Amino acid sequence: SEAAELLGLMHYMEGLRLITALELVAPTSDENVTVTDTELSGVPVRLFLPRRAPGGLRRAMLYFHGGGWCLGDAGMHNYDLMSRRISNELNAVVVSVNYRLAPPHRFPAQFEDVYAVTKFFLQSKVLAQYGVDPARVCVAGDSAGGNLAAAVAQQLLEDPEVKTKLKAQILIYPALQALDLNLPSYRDNADKPLLPRSLMVRFWSEYFTPDPALREAMASNSHVPAHSSHLLQFVNWSRWLPAEMSKAHAYEGHGAGDTELAGRYPGFLDPRASPLLAGEARLRRLPPAYILTCEHDVLRDDGLMYAARLRAAGVPVTHHHAKDAFHGAMSFLSWPLELALGHRLLNTCLDWLQENL
Repeated sequence: SEAAELLGLMHYMEGLRLITALELVAPTSDENVTVTDTELSGVPVRLFLPRRAPGGLRRAMLYFHGGGWCLGDAGMHNYDLMSRRISNELNAVVVSVNYRLAPPHRFPAQFEDVYAVTKFFLQSKVLAQYGVDPARVCVAGDSAGGNLAAAVAQQLLEDPEVKTKLKAQILIYPALQALDLNLPSYRDNADKPLLPRSLMVRFWSEYFTPDPALREAMASNSHVPAHSSHLLQFVNWSRWLPAEMSKAHAYEGHGAGDTELAGRYPGFLDPRASPLLAGEARLRRLPPAYILTCEHDVLRDDGLMYAARLRAAGVPVTHHHAKDAFHGAMSFLSWPLELALGHRLLNTCLDWLQENL
């Protein structure tokens, strides 16, 4: 992808998207689950409906895939497999959302798509149409999808038109803030496979703009303007990380960023893009959370800090930290990239959902 971009053949993300396209599978029903591609509120979704008799109202999950807001698809084999298992084992309706991607679509398009689907689905008449219990609906997502799930859960609290309350939020190695891209986890895992620091910086910057100036500022962690420095308290890892995660790292604060740059691209200062920026008054109203973090992951500390902040706000949190795992590990569910680790992480999450959704 880098070579193709340097040669002017295609955008870097378009090159990566060719790889994900190889993973796509058709919506195929089986003896347990009916699978269809459709639209809700004008947004494409892959819908998974259990075939067995409901025995009452069903659970439901709105799922948002990962891929740095630039890649991914509900129809990728492992997302299809995961949604199918959740639908079958929990007897749940699963709505896996195909939100718009960058480029060409920038923030807040991705958020607006997943929010529109969630708000539409939470209407009483729609829940009734699918036989869903209004008291047993959750949002879930991995990586960038975990970011979107956390942001949707927060935004629903401020929407007077939404009467249905979420039962839970499931955040799988989520990206939750774009202010400090030099956390201990970014330093420890800067060159680890699947999501090196350079790629995460590229994802963040592409989410907001094609302007390489923002990417360069993010890469040097000098993008937060002085007038927004008060927000850094919410991502101050010296306060919110457990001591064993801080390790030998010293908290150095931030250099003041370019005010003009942040003025042109203010998205990274928006809680809809950086849910960790929400104040405690908003956090304390959120539903219980299941948060998975992986030791060998640049996003590890985002999830750790959110778990700490939610607990401080009185929200019930189940935090599962996988010391032997890396970013994206829960997607390794089928040949030729099948790992026992992927199945273990999914099973742990499913066990929690059985008890808590």
